[in-house]
Amino acid sequence: MPFSRWWTLAAAALVLALCPTGVQGQGTPYPHADEPIGTVREIYDGVLSPDMAVRTFRNIDRLFPSATVPRASRPRPLPVARAPLPAMQIVVDGMEYSLSDFLELNRVAGLLVLHDGQVKLEQYRFGNTERTRWMSMSVAKSVMSTLFGVALRDGLIGSLTDPVTRYVPSLTGSAYDGVSVRDVLMMASGVQWSETYTDPASDRRRLLEAQIAQQPGGALGIMRALPRAAEPGYVNNYNTGETQVAAEVLRNALGRPLAAFLHDRIWEPFGMEADATWWLDSPDGVEIGGSGFSATLRDYGRFGLFVLEHGLVDGESILPEGWMEDASTPKVLNGGAPLDYGYLWWPGTSAAARRDRAYLGRGIHGQYLYVNPVTQVVVVVWSAQPHPTGDGVVDEWAFFEAVDQVLRNGTVLGNNRLDVTMPVGDCS
Repeated sequence: MPFSRWWTLAAAALVLALCPTGVQGQGTPYPHADEPIGTVREIYDGVLSPDMAVRTFRNIDRLFPSATVPRASRPRPLPVARAPLPAMQIVVDGMEYSLSDFLELNRVAGLLVLHDGQVKLEQYRFGNTERTRWMSMSVAKSVMSTLFGVALRDGLIGSLTDPVTRYVPSLTGSAYDGVSVRDVLMMASGVQWSETYTDPASDRRRLLEAQIAQQPGGALGIMRALPRAAEPGYVNNYNTGETQVAAEVLRNALGRPLAAFLHDRIWEPFGMEADATWWLDSPDGVEIGGSGFSATLRDYGRFGLFVLEHGLVDGESILPEGWMEDASTPKVLNGGAPLDYGYLWWPGTSAAARRDRAYLGRGIHGQYLYVNPVTQVVVVVWSAQPHPTGDGVVDEWAFFEAVDQVLRNGTVLGNNRLDVTMPVGDCS
C-alpha cells in the first residue's frame, strides 16, 4: 500500500477512535442538557459571565420552544485530509497572530476548516464536543436565504419581485405595502428600524420581548406597526425584524414549517449527521427568521459545502442556476447606490475576497460561516464572546484570508513548515 494511502487511512482511524461520530438524536442524551444557563435578555445585554455564555450558547433550544430538524438517515462523510492545516500567521494592522492567538483572543469555542470537502482542522474548546449544538445567531439569516433559493427552484415563490403582501396579506396597509421579497432579502424595505442589541428601547429589543411573550403573531405585529422611513429599495438598514417578515413570507409560500422544509430539501438529502433546532415565535408557531438556529460544528460545515457546491445533490441542483452567486455578491440599490450586502449573506470587501467571490454568514457574539468558491474552503467559527457586538481581537476576515492563502499556496508564509498535529480537537 502506498505510504500516502496508508497515512490517510491511519489518520481517519485515529480521528474516529478519539472523536467518534455518534451525535445527539441517536439514543444518547445531549451532553450539556443539565447545565445551568442564562436568559435571552442577558445574552443581548452582554452581561453573561464567560462560562455562563458558553453554557447558554450551546443550550439555546431551552430558551424558547424550538422546532427540530431531524438528522439525515445517511450522514455524508467528512473525510480527514491527508495533511492538516499548515501553521500560519495572521497579519492585522502590522501585528502578527498565530492560530493559537486567534483561538484565545477571540474566545473561539469551535473551529472547523474544510478544503476540497475534507477536514483540515476540527477544534473544540470550553468542553464542547462533536455532539455539541451551538447557536448561529444571524447566520440563521443566511440559512433562510438559502431556503428562499430552494423555494424559488421548487416554484413555491414566483419571483423575488413579488410583493411581500402576496404571501403575507396581513401586512397590507402597513409600511410593507409595495415592498418586494428582494427588498426584504436586501434589508432595503425602507421601513424604520433600530438594531441596537443592548438598548431595551430599540426595535430589536421590542421584537425580542414579543418573542419572549410567545403570543402567536406577536413578532409580526411589531413589524406591521412600524412606520416607513424611505421608499422601498432605496436604503439599506440592517434589520433583524425584516427577516421575520421573510420567515412569514416563506412559511406561507411553503404551506408548512421552515424546519420541515429545511429537513426535506437540505438536511436529509445532503446528509447532515445530527438533529438541529430552530426557535419558534410561539408554541407550534413560525420559526424566528433572524436567529435561534442551532446545529453541530460538522453540520454547519456541511451546510457550507452545500452552498459551495451550489446545492448539488445526487447530480441535481436543489437551487436555481446562479442562485448562490446572486445571493452572495454585492447589490445595487434603486437609485444606483452600491450595497456591500447580498441576500442575507455578507460579500467580502477586500481585494482578495472580491477576486475569489468569498462570502460569509455572521452572527453576534462571534459566529461565522465562511465560503470561498475559488479556494474551495469552508470555515465555521463558534465564539463565546460575551458582548453581542463581539470582543474578538483578531479580525476574522484576516483569519479567513490567511487560511485561504496558506491552502492556496500549499506552503507556510515565513517558515515553509507543515504542522503535523492531527485535527481531532478536544474530544472531552
